[in-house]
Amino acid sequence: MASVASLGVGSNLDLSGLLTSLTTAESQPLVMLQKQQISYTAKLSAYGTLQNALSSFQSAASKLADATLFQGVKVASSATDVLTASASATGVAGSYSIEVTQLAQSQSLAAVGVMDPKAVIGKGTVTLDFGSISGGTLDPVSGTYSGAGFSPDASRAAQSIVIDDSNNSLEGLRDAINGNAAMGVTASIVNDGGTSPYRLVLSSKQTGEASSMRIAVTGDASLQTLLNHDPSAAQALQQTAAARNAALKVNGIAVTSKSNTVAEAVQGVTMTLARTGASTLTVNRDAGSVESAVSSFVTAYNSLQTTAGQLSRYDTEKHTGAALVGDSTLRTIQTRIRAALNTPQVGELKVLSKVGVSFQKDGTLALDAAKLKTAFADNRSAVAELFAGGGGSTGVGKQVSALVDTFTSASGMLNAATTGVKTTLKSLDNQYAATETRVQATVARYRTQFTELDMLVSRMTSTASYLTQQFTNMSSNK
Repeated sequence: MASVASLGVGSNLDLSGLLTSLTTAESQPLVMLQKQQISYTAKLSAYGTLQNALSSFQSAASKLADATLFQGVKVASSATDVLTASASATGVAGSYSIEVTQLAQSQSLAAVGVMDPKAVIGKGTVTLDFGSISGGTLDPVSGTYSGAGFSPDASRAAQSIVIDDSNNSLEGLRDAINGNAAMGVTASIVNDGGTSPYRLVLSSKQTGEASSMRIAVTGDASLQTLLNHDPSAAQALQQTAAARNAALKVNGIAVTSKSNTVAEAVQGVTMTLARTGASTLTVNRDAGSVESAVSSFVTAYNSLQTTAGQLSRYDTEKHTGAALVGDSTLRTIQTRIRAALNTPQVGELKVLSKVGVSFQKDGTLALDAAKLKTAFADNRSAVAELFAGGGGSTGVGKQVSALVDTFTSASGMLNAATTGVKTTLKSLDNQYAATETRVQATVARYRTQFTELDMLVSRMTSTASYLTQQFTNMSSNK
């Protein structure tokens, strides 16, 4: 059977063009279905865009729903090389003069030197505990005390290690100490360049006066001679750094700390000391974070409005509409959010305009930062209640966040609308497939009929030509 391209050759008729026209006409339902598919696909994409805008708005609202935002405290140090600081919600606004006179320090002890760090030093049990050294005199040359007392730190239990054939060298002793984290000491070997250069150095992991070391050894005399150390009695080790507390003055009041992290010397403030010197701490309520959060909320709402406008815009010149023009789901979401923002709250500041957030003629929100700053300075708790709730009110932040959740959750109206569009698209796909099959069958039937017609006309033409020729011959023979 002839192909479509050869249709009409035998009959000299434009059957191919006619078949093309018929195919186009039969395919019109497919074109209409495609237009519907494009429209619903655009609507599905638009719902996704709306979902993202709502999520951003909800995120901004959730920040305002957090009461800790309004309790924030900001602290600044005038000399960060002396100390830095952070503050908690309990910080009290004010200016504090800080003078650091001494940094906290950990104790360091050094043993006498040996010639070979791998040589045997004896076996036994080494027991170490911590405490405070009181009274007495420290010889700056030998690094030992005379006439001093030692008070153990009851909060820290003594720790022991066993020195045996597996670790009875200076290196073995070092590794045994470092292998027992509970001892609270770091051991190292220092080469001082002398005739017996290898010296064991012990450093407390904690700073403060109560972290001075006392070491008792049982076992070989050589091990005892190397390590026995009691600040109130015999001392085999040389103190190269004393255990010290940090010392500072806060507004002239003396303060001590066992570490260089000093908490609550100023209420709600933790200071980290870096060196001796003076600094002024300024503690203020963190209005900046609140202003930033409210500004982000306003921006997110306006962005949502812009997105909604773009998705529902109608072009009067081109007479075309965006994907969600006239969409009831979008219209309901906009109406309910605006209503929530206009709903008076229970607290002292009942409406957003009291803190500088107000609607404009075009439906967007605007923020008067100066008004917000004044409201926060005058009545921080009322601003917190307006946004985060309290005193019988859930607050704007929590209300808006909960409202948006009813739109975007799995059971929300936006998900329901999206599910409806997906169902419609699936139905359109099925309709398209069925219609396409029907159109293809119809066109195939036309093609068969046209081919048969072409062949019939061709045969008839051929017969007519033959008869004409015969009649002509007959006339010539008369």
